[in-house]
Amino acid sequence: MKVHHLDCGTMRPLGAPAGLVCHVLLIETPTGLALVDTGVGGLLGRPSPARRFGPARHLLRPSFDEAQTAVRQIERLGLDPADVRDVVLTHFDADHVGGLADFPRARVHLTDAEATAAIHPATRREKERYKAVLRSHGPTLVRHPPPTGESWRGFESATELTGIAPGIVLIGLPGHTRGHAAVAVDAGSHWVLHAGDAFYHRGQVAGAGRTPVSLRAMERVVAHDWRKVLAHHERLAALWRAADPDLVLVNAHDPVLLAAARARADTRTRSAGPVQRSRHEPGPERASRISCRRAGGRR
Repeated sequence: MKVHHLDCGTMRPLGAPAGLVCHVLLIETPTGLALVDTGVGGLLGRPSPARRFGPARHLLRPSFDEAQTAVRQIERLGLDPADVRDVVLTHFDADHVGGLADFPRARVHLTDAEATAAIHPATRREKERYKAVLRSHGPTLVRHPPPTGESWRGFESATELTGIAPGIVLIGLPGHTRGHAAVAVDAGSHWVLHAGDAFYHRGQVAGAGRTPVSLRAMERVVAHDWRKVLAHHERLAALWRAADPDLVLVNAHDPVLLAAARARADTRTRSAGPVQRSRHEPGPERASRISCRRAGGRR
């Protein structure tokens, strides 16, 4: 599958001079388009910044640039936004679902825990972070409960979303939110692991580059379970140190990781041309085993 790395929103919190991106994956599957997250803003409805973000807008200082919306970027690639049949969410925070209403016919995949938290927030923090206006268009939510017996590169709770396409894996990484997840995508020549907000800055996993104090503080304040966040930092750092050449690790907001992923994708495209997957896909059960084995997972 071909994967495009989009920046669907700019945020400029104080103390982060490089700013933050909203890294969205656009996947060309054999049957249509799929997105991983949708970024800050969308075209339909256009609720006010106050209704989209609440008081957090004063801290994050998001821009709402129409040119950055997923719809406009898909069009610039010569693709049809109406072909987006599925959206896979890392979580339901406003900077990840702001463009969701632009794809009203798309199925929205997320962990069962995240769907429950967004629809029935149980804590004060959840009530503040989940904005009902961003799902007021009534999206079709496809809830994925924790699986049993599957892992992906040592991460438990891995579900291959064969209903979209073989090679798209939803990986539960709760901590930032109650049902936060990462998404792994088989891009043909390599895998892309989008870790969402499991970490904010490359310094937290790569050990290179100082993580801005403001980002560390913000990550701590908004975390649903800080101990789990720290545990995921350690696991992702180990994955980074392993330096597997067939894995690209990105997150939602680091502009340097976005630029590196784009550069690698551009290099692969120029050297190998578009990746074509055979029309004769394996059945879902066999595909799941193949994908997890290729990804280094163990049953």
